Amino acid sequence: MPRGKKRPLPEVSSGSMADIAFLLLIFFLVTTTIANDKGIAMLLPPKPDPNEPPPEVNKNDKNIFKILANSSDQLLVEDEPYKKSMDELKKEVKEFVLNFGDPTEEGIQVYNSLPSSMKASVNRFGKRPDSSDDPTECVVSFKAARGTSYELYIDVLDAINAAYNEIYAERVGITVEEWLALDKDDDIQKDMYNRARSNIPRAISIAEPD
Repeated sequence: MPRGKKRPLPEVSSGSMADIAFLLLIFFLVTTTIANDKGIAMLLPPKPDPNEPPPEVNKNDKNIFKILANSSDQLLVEDEPYKKSMDELKKEVKEFVLNFGDPTEEGIQVYNSLPSSMKASVNRFGKRPDSSDDPTECVVSFKAARGTSYELYIDVLDAINAAYNEIYAERVGITVEEWLALDKDDDIQKDMYNRARSNIPRAISIAEPD
């Protein structure tokens, strides 16, 4: 290079920067996990036929455990204002389901199938004549208003389902976590699942909001 001439400064080629940026964008789109709100996993009943009369429900009022939630997120449980926690609500649902106030023949069979620890609990607290007749008859009814918050709605449903899960797990002598993890494709675990739920239906009635 002749003396007196400046050496040209090296330049970074920017011709492929757009390609690199595009590849990075594709990489992040492929590898990023986007959380989706899947809502409530619940199988809804089919829409009733308007040409047919609604089915008659013949239930003694004491066999229905009523939970109401208004648009201000206030609860009424058994027609009384409810200020307790969801853990307490779960406990009361469980006691209601396992009450044997006036058991039917199927109810007596359920009682006889319970492990000794559950029978002892029933004998101490679960034979109130003013509560449900037996687990085969009781229904937990939940009705919310259109203004009820999503959080309260989910909390109440979780408490109700947790009560049933504890009953089923205790009936076959396993933990709730083990109950929820049962594989119904396995014959032994499926048999345990069926024994736990035999004549104790998860009878949850969810009414249409006002």
